[in-house]
Amino acid sequence: MSELFGTLSDGTPVHRWTLERAGVRVRVLSYGGIVQSVEVPDRDWRTADVVLGFPGLDGYREHPEPFLGALVGRYANRIAGGRFPLDGCTYALEQNSGPNSLHGGSQGFDKRVWEAEPVEDGLRLSRVSPHGEEGFPGRLEVTATYTLDASGALRIAYEAVTDAPTIVNLTNHTYWNLSGSGHAGGHELRLAASRYTPVDGDLIPTGELADVSGSRFDFRAARKVGSGYDHNFVLDKGVTEAAEEVAELYDPASGRVLTVATTEPGLQLYTADHLAAPFAPGDGIALETQHFPDSPNHPDFPSTELRPGRVFRSETVYGFGVQG
Repeated sequence: MSELFGTLSDGTPVHRWTLERAGVRVRVLSYGGIVQSVEVPDRDWRTADVVLGFPGLDGYREHPEPFLGALVGRYANRIAGGRFPLDGCTYALEQNSGPNSLHGGSQGFDKRVWEAEPVEDGLRLSRVSPHGEEGFPGRLEVTATYTLDASGALRIAYEAVTDAPTIVNLTNHTYWNLSGSGHAGGHELRLAASRYTPVDGDLIPTGELADVSGSRFDFRAARKVGSGYDHNFVLDKGVTEAAEEVAELYDPASGRVLTVATTEPGLQLYTADHLAAPFAPGDGIALETQHFPDSPNHPDFPSTELRPGRVFRSETVYGFGVQG
């Protein structure tokens, strides 16, 4: 089911789609592929919205930097110096985060209106990113399909093809708060990652894959998340053809549980310490499945290159449940 959500200044309409199944209700916008809301019950069957979002389009336009709920691309996370090499050429991107490129530039996928069409139990968003958009080479055809399965799990499946060598790294930037309000730092996280990628002062990976043992980055056993994280974790499973469960987030107050399964090799844990009004620092937790930040400048990292004749595929599944 879709409805008009608003219009951009040039008159382009933005629609909101509602998906509902197995007691879960999800609302997705054609603007930025944004997951605006996710309503799920707690242990007492009281329903609440467990993601951060704005009630109207103006909120997303006026507060773009948190990337609330957005589909992020062409390249999620950071690229050092806004530059990367590919086939002997160096490509320059917008430096929209200090000296670096962040989340595809200031007019990345999160600021675009996508074509939307219904599919069974969900919707498919699509767009063509022309050669040179935000500095990236190649004409990229992208689809992102959002569906609810029989259990109420939200599946986001990405596909992309290109007519010239390029790089691709797509994610969803939803902030989760399983209590429905307040600070999320008391949530407990389990994460199947024995290593993480340390970063410099600009949050660019140093290239090291560091052991989490004995550090605040060890979430292999569930514990409170706290604050102070904007880091990529190296998932033990690596790149997989099918989505495998890698994370579980639990809110003791409500009993709600979020599980994350993905085909991706990395996950960015961001505790939203820099959120500003109308939200507060720590109001949500982002679990961004991804390839690693700055991969094009680190040949030892899993490759994000996409070439003509190949298909980029990625899937992430968000499951919902409760504990007593």
